[in-house]
Amino acid sequence: MEPPGTAGAPGAAGRPWEEAKAFYDNLAPKKKPKSPKPENAITIAVSSRALFRMEEEQKIYNEQGVEAYVKYQLDHENEPFLPGAAFPFVKALEAVNTQLRELYPDSEELFDIVLMTNNHAQVGVRLINSINHYDLFIERFCMTGGNSPICYLKAYHTNLYLSSDAEKVSGAIEEGIAAATIFSPSKDLEVSENQLRVAFDGDAVLFSDESEQIVKAHGLDMFFEHEKAHENKPLAQGPLKGFLEALGKLQKKFYSKGLRMECPIRTYLVTARSAASSGARALKTLRSWGLETDEALFLAGAPKGPLLKKIRPHIFFDDQMFHVEGAKEMGTVAAHVPYGIAQKHKRPAQEKQTPNSK
Repeated sequence: MEPPGTAGAPGAAGRPWEEAKAFYDNLAPKKKPKSPKPENAITIAVSSRALFRMEEEQKIYNEQGVEAYVKYQLDHENEPFLPGAAFPFVKALEAVNTQLRELYPDSEELFDIVLMTNNHAQVGVRLINSINHYDLFIERFCMTGGNSPICYLKAYHTNLYLSSDAEKVSGAIEEGIAAATIFSPSKDLEVSENQLRVAFDGDAVLFSDESEQIVKAHGLDMFFEHEKAHENKPLAQGPLKGFLEALGKLQKKFYSKGLRMECPIRTYLVTARSAASSGARALKTLRSWGLETDEALFLAGAPKGPLLKKIRPHIFFDDQMFHVEGAKEMGTVAAHVPYGIAQKHKRPAQEKQTPNSK
């Protein structure tokens, strides 16, 4: 096979050298982009069981122990795991990065995905093979061999931690790290491959649980009065306010290029609040922070699942398991944020430590 512009190639005479160069460039292995420095990036830490489905492996560990588990992983290390709940979200993050690199080739303001697992290192080959199989750009791994991931999350300046282990998520929240327990939906729902869509509940997710405390202690009527009286007083921030802020920062990079309508990031506020009686305070709080969501949906207590099915977000964050379950039933990947008064007396029971329990 001869490149264009060389002897023997049809019409070689007069072919420019650029065409021959392009020919050779296409033959060369594609070089993956360089990972950004953690301090410059928006770091998303994802556990192995959030990214991939590992139910069979978990069952072996629980029933047969760690040695049988490790042996199974080694025997099957050339078989890729199936995609898990966080997989479409991670693919969407990478799609945004692709567009950011085209617009800002030298910028490190990108999503940086870190795989967090308390697996032992000898199990890592199967995870690496799975990541390469799906052509994911995940260069940073933390295989902690059973130790807590909290110190590593802090070292990586983590903006969001997704795990299937409720205990580890609660530990991260207590340390001030935005985190959520992610759940697979009951059925598959097709999501966008080109636009990252993230939906947030308001109270105890973006905002503090101040207003929910009023509801629990005094009922809805007192809550409505309280919100009217404090409409111009911003709510305190909740655990995921920083993640919305990070998304907004990247959105503005597209806006500055005149791409507001074509922005590959879209955010949603999906709240049980009523617009007329308590919606203004939520919107004014976001405004006071210099933040916004692309859409704000006030449901006045109606179920969130049907609306989320129309939005088709890659992930939906809520502090109430009732809403998480409703979203799952309608096909939405939902994540529980264990923060605020709704979690009082509902802390998950201590579970047996597993090498892939995150």
